[in-house]
Amino acid sequence: MRIAFTTLGCRLNQFETDAMARAAREAGHEPVGFREQADVVVINSCTITHAADADTRQRVRQAARRHPGAKIAVTGCYANAAPEEVAALPGVSLVFGNREKDRLPRWLATAPQPGQTTLIPAADLTRRTRLAALRPETAPGRSRAYLKIQDGCNYRCSFCIVPRVRGRSSSLEPTTVLAQLDELIEAGIPEVVLTGVHLGTYGWDLTPRTNLHVLLEQMFARLQGTGVRLRLGSLDPHEVDDQLIKLFGDAPAILSRYLHLPLQSGDDGVLRRMRRAHSVADMRELVPRLVREVPGIGLGTDIIAGFPGESEAAFERTYELLAGLPLAYFHVFPYSQRDQTEAATMPEQVRPAQRKVRVQRLRELSERKAAAFRRSQVGEVLAAVVYRSRDRQTGKLVALTDNYIKVLVGGGDELLGRPVRVCIEQAGDAVASGSLVA
Repeated sequence: MRIAFTTLGCRLNQFETDAMARAAREAGHEPVGFREQADVVVINSCTITHAADADTRQRVRQAARRHPGAKIAVTGCYANAAPEEVAALPGVSLVFGNREKDRLPRWLATAPQPGQTTLIPAADLTRRTRLAALRPETAPGRSRAYLKIQDGCNYRCSFCIVPRVRGRSSSLEPTTVLAQLDELIEAGIPEVVLTGVHLGTYGWDLTPRTNLHVLLEQMFARLQGTGVRLRLGSLDPHEVDDQLIKLFGDAPAILSRYLHLPLQSGDDGVLRRMRRAHSVADMRELVPRLVREVPGIGLGTDIIAGFPGESEAAFERTYELLAGLPLAYFHVFPYSQRDQTEAATMPEQVRPAQRKVRVQRLRELSERKAAAFRRSQVGEVLAAVVYRSRDRQTGKLVALTDNYIKVLVGGGDELLGRPVRVCIEQAGDAVASGSLVA
């Protein structure tokens, strides 16, 4: 069968889509793009907000229009959160949850004809279950690959539905992680991005118990001399300890100088209502220390603007904190009420118009911070990986540096998907430009 895959949401979902496409190919099927003719369409859904639910419903409608007569299968977080609702969407033939993704070929064999629907019971996410070892995609020429080492979350942030749809924190055994890393090294993929719902809790559920920095040291031993780099995903500020900071200095040729630290608010009162485990003081101490001890590091964060109870004074404290910290960028989201979360029923909901104003101010600040970070790197020679597609406007290669700056450079197609070294010569409004260095 020709199977089209399409993904909504996070990096973890993208890894899982890639892994499902690999499993389908190895089972004798032909994975194709969403716009290509297909017998089956697999939609990997997101449910982080109601808007994400709506995006999935729209994608189902698009699949029905583009692939008349095809079976439509929906998986992912929306399928976990509201399976009956998803199953009722016109054209959907199969619904299965996140922990069932490793058995995609089996589910496809049981999918009924269009007009009928099979709903695969989702796993009990309230109990501890061993994480299924989805295998990463190793297609030739990829510029980067995701490697899922952890899933689920034991925290209960008041705004977040993820623990309900991903379950408790579950870690991949180190031996399996290393075996999958070996596959990616063998495939010649130059950058591996470690991904999970909550990377900072990696290994806490394993016996014997381990942690992220121990796993990284084991991975470093595999990566010495290969030219392959690791990039970390998100880590909560209180989870970045002395040992992890030291690893950046121990393996500068292996570990990319980049961290995403989801703060969510710069006001301690708001953080308590969010049930976050860190404080403003954690961020004030950590960010300057990282910049001192890991020169050139790119640091980003997530911010929710307009959380219930966020007063003008609380917002201004957030703004002032972000303006004063040496951050390279932030992702800013307006607070979105999400059913099945504590925050949705909290008093003092901020008016949508006010949320919009705050989001705009923070996004403008982020643009200025990002531009300042790019300017600070002018004249630096940086390790980078070239994307598989060229810049549409200029036709130049697009290289992503280890500290997360996009740089436009000249070069031939033989460099697509390959590691390079670039010298940043000019910091533009959205990207930098530079030249290749031998």
